[in-house]
Amino acid sequence: MRKTKTELKAVAIADDVLANKIYEFRGQKVMLDSDLAELYGVETRRLKEM
Repeated sequence: MRKTKTELKAVAIADDVLANKIYEFRGQKVMLDSDLAELYGVETRRLKEM
């Protein structure tokens, strides 16, 4: 059986782009799952597999 390694890539994200994806909801800072998935380069459903 072959094991695959996950590569981590360092990506620079502009502060203003990231700040525009953070919302405040009932006093908590949150991000939408679709925005997180886009940042990590995965499908939204992959975030929910935990």
